[in-house]
Amino acid sequence: MLSDGLARGFWCECWAEDLTAPGGPTVTTSFGAYSATQADGWLPTALRAITAELNPVAPKETWDWLYESRIDTRRALLRSEPCTVSVTYASTRITWTVHPVLFLPLTDGQEAPELPACTHDLKPHATD
Repeated sequence: MLSDGLARGFWCECWAEDLTAPGGPTVTTSFGAYSATQADGWLPTALRAITAELNPVAPKETWDWLYESRIDTRRALLRSEPCTVSVTYASTRITWTVHPVLFLPLTDGQEAPELPACTHDLKPHATD
């Protein structure tokens, strides 16, 4: 059971890695999706955009995923399971990850808590 204010969703990240350089992958973009449909829509959009920049003739693995394996990803997201899709072109690996999460509500600045009474006793110090 979810507490008031918690919302189910997905945390989506895109990681890029130069396979010829030391270090590891770095996050290039991330966002929160509030539904499996929204997360599922992000994956092919990002995949098409990035692979088009890597090579006008997109790698076969990209198009195979888009047209054949995407349904498996969609089903996993509907079951709130994490998903990962990776594409390697030349020396660059790009990985998209989607993980189910619970989003915590942000506080509303209009409803700031009352400060303790002792805070009114504090006086600013004079500066030289």
